[in-house]
Amino acid sequence: MEKLNYKDIYPKHVIELYKNPSNFGSLENSNFEATEHNSICGDEITVQIIVKDRKIINAKFSGSGCILSTVVASLLIEKIKGMKIKDIKNLDKDDIKKLFGARINSTRIKCALLPLEAIKKALK
Repeated sequence: MEKLNYKDIYPKHVIELYKNPSNFGSLENSNFEATEHNSICGDEITVQIIVKDRKIINAKFSGSGCILSTVVASLLIEKIKGMKIKDIKNLDKDDIKKLFGARINSTRIKCALLPLEAIKKALK
């Protein structure tokens, strides 16, 4: 039986974003920061956010993770730029699934939600 790899499961744009994630790095002068860790798989995502007038001005993420946590972090950081904090607090699992745009297996949803958990933790 042939072993599947991520190239067989995910669309090409997801694989490209995993290889070259946008919004990856660190921010100087961030006023919100948090790290979340998935003890099951070892993924770790740190987010740094700059907020002004209760609105996200800029954000970046760093850390290491699987294709799901990395790609969702990249997409989610892009999505929250310009959003108000109160609107970010309403984001949930369904928003993440829609944002990712490809099927997320129920056993892997924790990986996909890790960036959202880090963002919400930072903004508390």
